[in-house]
Amino acid sequence: METAVVILNWNGRKWLEQFLPGVLAHTAADARVIVADNGSTDDSVAWVRAHAPGAEVITLAENRGFAGGYNAALAQVEAKYYVLLNSDVEVTPGWARILQEHMDARPDMAACQPKMRSFHQRNRFEHAGAAGGYIDRNGYPFCRGRIFDLTEEDHGQYDDDRDVFWATGACLMIRSGAFREAGGFDARLFAHMEEIDLCWNLRRRGWRIGYAHAATAFHVGGGALGYGDPRKTFLNFRNSLAVLTKHLRSRCIHARILHRMALDVFAAIKFLSEGHAAHARQVGLAHRQFLRWLPALLRERRQLRATERRPDLTGMYHRSIAYDRYILGWRTFPQLDARAFDQPRRSR
Repeated sequence: METAVVILNWNGRKWLEQFLPGVLAHTAADARVIVADNGSTDDSVAWVRAHAPGAEVITLAENRGFAGGYNAALAQVEAKYYVLLNSDVEVTPGWARILQEHMDARPDMAACQPKMRSFHQRNRFEHAGAAGGYIDRNGYPFCRGRIFDLTEEDHGQYDDDRDVFWATGACLMIRSGAFREAGGFDARLFAHMEEIDLCWNLRRRGWRIGYAHAATAFHVGGGALGYGDPRKTFLNFRNSLAVLTKHLRSRCIHARILHRMALDVFAAIKFLSEGHAAHARQVGLAHRQFLRWLPALLRERRQLRATERRPDLTGMYHRSIAYDRYILGWRTFPQLDARAFDQPRRSR
């Protein structure tokens, strides 16, 4: 089979029990299904071998995070297409075939995602990916169907196939050749923002990233690290700064970094005002770690610029999504200033 669906698992037996049977039922005719265990200390692997014989198993000796875990697992998988699938995702009939047909018809597309809806609020888009990802001039990600913590109901308003800036790592089909060309994930990021970093890297190499609306998946979200966990705040703020530094096309990158860090300070103040002191502290810790990384990131920035070819960065939003959301009160994607986008092309 041309496609391999790889589920990275870490101590997630409950998710495998709940969702792996459905993945096998809706996928086995179209793709191999592989569970890559990321150094779990529970009995996940034993459960898969006993109760899901249709799934192959790869075992890794230690937890390398999302980024390092997938790098290690995919190095052991031969396929034309990889699908990176979170263990807490419910898929629907034909989903993998739809994504593969979408990619087959677009040989210059490196990766694509399905429509991502919430498992618990099934009529709403899910935070991780929704109907395709975008990024603003300060490196803050958002989606069609999700701006910061606000998600929209799905009324068919995003039932179109189109290019996007990034696709979610919760359910990501990617060409194995493109994944290897880009060097895989930046393992230093561990988890969060790593798919945005990869998609941005691929777009700088001339690849397209897409959204295929006819395939749908339902995501619980926070299966390995809950949305309210301060560790998630640390990873998001640190990694967002790292990705911005590596990729943003700006002659004054140091000024842009300082501007972004100032915005993060306001985010920390907002956390404090809401009684979330632990999250505010994680913003400071994220900045400290980022500053330690900064010299290496600037070197990587220069190296990436030297190897860049035919960059296609349509879909960047040349405004502040934080200003539009919290000052102007814009709550949905259609309210955003369309003139501020490098307009994405509709998929052909």
